[in-house]
Amino acid sequence: MSPYVTMPLVFEGVPEDQMQGRAEAFLARMRKRRTVRDYSQRPVPRELIETAVRAAGTAPSGANQQPWTFVCISDPERKKLIRDGAEEEERAFYAGRAGEEWLGALAHLGTDDNKPFLERAPWLIAIFAQRWGYDAQGRKVKHYYVPESVGIATGFLIAVLHDAGLATLTHTPAPMNFLNEICGRPDNEKALILLVVGYPAEDCVVPAIGKKPLEEIASFL
Repeated sequence: MSPYVTMPLVFEGVPEDQMQGRAEAFLARMRKRRTVRDYSQRPVPRELIETAVRAAGTAPSGANQQPWTFVCISDPERKKLIRDGAEEEERAFYAGRAGEEWLGALAHLGTDDNKPFLERAPWLIAIFAQRWGYDAQGRKVKHYYVPESVGIATGFLIAVLHDAGLATLTHTPAPMNFLNEICGRPDNEKALILLVVGYPAEDCVVPAIGKKPLEEIASFL
């Protein structure tokens, strides 16, 4: 028997005269999104984080294997352990591991090896890629297009959190092996991104940068 099973598509279309307006409204909201490094300690309800992760879980993935795990952390002790682990890697990064060219590319962002936001923000979401999985009989199963799938889901997550009124930061200390131990994740999972989530601090500032215009990021043939 073929494993291919279908069901009717439930597609909620939008009237053509509303499509452009909806797209422009979403674009306007996303243009206000900024990566934030200074956070308030104002709490964020767990329910909101759960809803955002559910939305991320609707993302498309290779063979619909959904090869992602989102570990949502609000516990202060674990956040302290994560900050310690991240800053250890970041000190090595800024001390020479990165190389002069990479450090030069980061200079306009004002980043360094001090990461207080990892403790101050109410939530950290460690995003893991499941490099392989297991079937119902416990046999190892190869996963396909894992980085691409996890990247798309992360994009969904960032967009939903921003649309809900929260700020985020994609933090990527390398290597990130320390997160497996702190988060209790198995060897088949690899940490890709540590997403910082919360409200900006009242005195928050961000780098004066912009985004490339359409003609520099798209080609229409």
